[in-house]
Amino acid sequence: MTDTAIAGGEGYSEPMGHVLVPGELDLSHGVALYLDDINVSFDGFKAINSLSLTIDAGELRCIIGPNGAGKTTMMDVITGKTRPDSGTAFFGQTLDLTKMREAEIAYAGIGRKFQKPTVFEQHSVFDNLELALKADKGIWHSLFSRRSPAQTTRIEELMELIGLQELQHRPAGLLAHGQKQWLEIGMLLAQEPKLLLLDEPVAGMTDAETERTAELFVSLAGKHSLVVVEHDMEFVNSIARTVTVLHEGSVLAEGSMNQVQNDPRVIEVYLGR
Repeated sequence: MTDTAIAGGEGYSEPMGHVLVPGELDLSHGVALYLDDINVSFDGFKAINSLSLTIDAGELRCIIGPNGAGKTTMMDVITGKTRPDSGTAFFGQTLDLTKMREAEIAYAGIGRKFQKPTVFEQHSVFDNLELALKADKGIWHSLFSRRSPAQTTRIEELMELIGLQELQHRPAGLLAHGQKQWLEIGMLLAQEPKLLLLDEPVAGMTDAETERTAELFVSLAGKHSLVVVEHDMEFVNSIARTVTVLHEGSVLAEGSMNQVQNDPRVIEVYLGR
């Protein structure tokens, strides 16, 4: 039995115990993610077309665009799930994502949250966070090792951050949808990622849950780089500093929410629909 990388999310199967990250992450130049001229084709269909994108360290970037714009494929490239046909993809200054396995990328500090929350439903909120803290160790170590005072403190900090401290003993399967989303974000944060990829994080949330999620993301910016893919324009407007609009696998427009909302090209292909 092998332990899998919680930070990698859905489809993860590579054993964390054998991960060797090629080099150290270097964010000294202020850039967390650098994509240049990325191309991806599936059976003749160009899902990503000469895509170039830069995310600064500590930045909160929102990515919008119509269905089929290439948003999911872009995240697949960043996390190593899909290899680009050509182009450059770097995490920091030194880590070439096109040459790393999914487990290596997750271990290096890129966490991905899929649309559907994936938590251990039979375990409590506290236990889910504890398992996430220990995800880089072998499963037998995780099962039988004692929790350190520092780990307990970290779990308590995470529960407070995601607003679930009052529910720490509740099985994750009994949480509301929004609470499960927050728990999974807490599990990702337990891995101390430098870059978080968040795919439609407020889909299905109530207005109050959406507002709380916006506050959480804004509080995380600066300590982490966040790339938020979302269709809820009110939510994007509440958190966005810079918005990137994708269309047919390329960057169509980029700027403030006001700038992209008033861009005739964006109105034609996305917002005007």
